[in-house]
Amino acid sequence: MHRKEGRKGLLPVVCTGLTFLHQQILRQFGLRPKKRLGQHFLVDEAVLDCILSAAELSHGDIVVEIGPGLGILTEGLAKRGAKVIAVELDSRLVTLLRKRLSSLPDVRVVHGDILKLSPEELLAGDLPASELDRGYRVIANLPYYITSPVLRHFLEGGARPSRMVVMVQKEVGEAIAASPGKMSLLSVKIQFYSRPTIMAHVAAASFYPPPKVESVVLRLEVYSQAPIEVSDVASFFEVVMRGFSSPRKQLHNSLAHSLEMPPGEVAALLEKAGIEAKRRAETLGLEEWRELWRVFAPCLPRPEPSASCHPEPSEGPCNPQGKFRKGEDPGPSQDRHREGSRRSPSTGSGHAPVAEFTPNEAQARPQNDLSGE
Repeated sequence: MHRKEGRKGLLPVVCTGLTFLHQQILRQFGLRPKKRLGQHFLVDEAVLDCILSAAELSHGDIVVEIGPGLGILTEGLAKRGAKVIAVELDSRLVTLLRKRLSSLPDVRVVHGDILKLSPEELLAGDLPASELDRGYRVIANLPYYITSPVLRHFLEGGARPSRMVVMVQKEVGEAIAASPGKMSLLSVKIQFYSRPTIMAHVAAASFYPPPKVESVVLRLEVYSQAPIEVSDVASFFEVVMRGFSSPRKQLHNSLAHSLEMPPGEVAALLEKAGIEAKRRAETLGLEEWRELWRVFAPCLPRPEPSASCHPEPSEGPCNPQGKFRKGEDPGPSQDRHREGSRRSPSTGSGHAPVAEFTPNEAQARPQNDLSGE
């Protein structure tokens, strides 16, 4: 084992292969990474320490760990005084974890698919119902192809964690943490629910075998209340989605096309929102999206076939039948359209779906030691 400096901005690489501890555990239980699952072992002790530090745990904190693998990070969490609920899908690893961690009374290993287990189910008996929302933390080091579903699973419901620390593909983490000028549908949606911070860049050599992409440790500080006030989250994200429908186009063009409205009327509404028509969606911050939602929400398509979503030139902004009245704020909307057929698993929460992650997610799925996904 030797120390090797990575590229600028990356954590130092502590080792370039399996540590003795990893080798010993794998030999003892007769395990090897499954190539068909794209399994990669996180073997860099510096990265494990970074994840533990980013969690900022206090004694007695409750942590849901997703994909505990060989349980090395799980042990670190327990040693810091956390009560850990480790969720693992692979039955081989469940057996391993229950044997290895049997001496730790504050670790509970759950065999199951995290996407089929609600936070309420996982935390039953550990937290009273009144403390479920923001009463726990999530640490996830899992296959990248389920990153988006896992974030949706925990951010959209009524029992959200106070903090999430997740390993994600570098491009995805940078997209989530973007500032106006480089915003995307993904960053708007995640930043509506949380404040993202990239805690560290992680080189491919921190995994064994090394994946084809680099990674980042991303921390999400989950808001108790959204940083902007909107009365209908679903219609807010519908407006955002339509604004990003043609990201290379200027807003007046993308909105006119996606809402099938005359360009002149779109320009008038943009002016009312205080947004320059020639700007692109990537340049807008959350507060500017709120202003766009305020004036464009009444123009969203209605489920009734007879409803019109177009403002009439003589009336200006839309009236309650789907047309604008001048100076009218949309207020609560009854429209619950969602992007495509994707819907929140928590249908009564009022939260909109988080955008799918697309940048090369299937290329690599680094995990904490060994994930059973």
